[in-house]
Amino acid sequence: MAFPPVDEQMEVLRRGVEELVPEEDLVEKVQQSRETETPLTVKLGCDPSRPDLHLGHTVVLRKLRQFQDLGHRAVLIVGDFTGMIGDPTGRSETRPQLTMEETRKHGETYYGQATRILDPDRTEIRYNSEWLDEMSFSDVIELSAQQTVARMLEREDFKNRYEAGQPISIHEFLYPLAQAQDSVHIGADVELGGTDQKFNLLLGRRVQEATGQDPQVCMMLPLLEGTDGTEKMSKSLDNAIGITEAAEDMYGKVMSIPDDLIYRYVELITDVPTDQLAQVKAFADENPRDAKAQLARRIVTMYHDEDTADAAQEHFEQTVVEGGTPDEMPEFRPKADEGEEVGLLNLMRHADLTESNSEGRRLIEQGAVSIDDETIEDTGLYVDVSAEVPFVLKVGKRRYARVVWNGDAE
Repeated sequence: MAFPPVDEQMEVLRRGVEELVPEEDLVEKVQQSRETETPLTVKLGCDPSRPDLHLGHTVVLRKLRQFQDLGHRAVLIVGDFTGMIGDPTGRSETRPQLTMEETRKHGETYYGQATRILDPDRTEIRYNSEWLDEMSFSDVIELSAQQTVARMLEREDFKNRYEAGQPISIHEFLYPLAQAQDSVHIGADVELGGTDQKFNLLLGRRVQEATGQDPQVCMMLPLLEGTDGTEKMSKSLDNAIGITEAAEDMYGKVMSIPDDLIYRYVELITDVPTDQLAQVKAFADENPRDAKAQLARRIVTMYHDEDTADAAQEHFEQTVVEGGTPDEMPEFRPKADEGEEVGLLNLMRHADLTESNSEGRRLIEQGAVSIDDETIEDTGLYVDVSAEVPFVLKVGKRRYARVVWNGDAE
């Protein structure tokens, strides 16, 4: 295929990148690729311990999609084998190891969500157990000889744990080496990762050189802040916006981000043309409320559709801005006998308003749960669900359900 000019490719590929090591090598690789009409092999490793993707994950996935759109080969490596080791990056303690069955299951979920961003017809998926499980002990020794303990302890998380007297298991040193072996096996020209993966990516470059390969270019993308505006987006920190979330929740969460993150979100996780970014920044500085609404609509449209985005915006205006109750909401009919009461925590979970009883308990304690506009404070409350008059159950700012007695329940 005919690849775009080098300058045109580099303008696309530089967007939103935190660090490129070394940039001149990427320019050379892109030039050579164009001259030989041979696509670059671009690698992205994914951690199958986290199967649910959020907008933070899409920063690097969108960069991989840009490589695809420029005609290059995208290889998504699911770390089903390395997942059994456990990625120590950023950890203050040893990460629990997963079984091969668990990593494979999570990997399938990851791929299904990732291809909402990537072109599935042009995405090559590989499981690194294909080659890592076949290595002999002598192969592992040879690979381990490529790195010293001193260099390993230069890694911030290892260094901090060592200085604090916290244990570091030998198998944790094998994780970055195994990830480097992935680059050797597929002959990666470029590896993508977050800034927290810099050590691992550079080690891949070093091991490739030791095996006689042309070393990969390491492209590090920033870690996107979550809705709190400070910590990196993480489901465990309750500041994440999942790419499979309901449109109303997605819209509302985007509207909750701090104003100073509007431009960063537009640059890193949307397809707004690069030559329009300056205009977006000026608009966000001048009118953050409308700029944020525009961003929320765009993101919902990307992961749902335009009509759904319209409905999500209308729902937000009616319930959050105007403080009203939506005209339309999901209806939930609990199975209960006449006069029966059910625990509120279970009711919220079964109505898909919370993912767990612990989440429901936390929201009640925060004063974020109400029945017919009356705030609930009792986490052990039992509710009569057999009344003929339905009631509105609200959880958080945007989750509603009309609870109706199922009189036909057996």
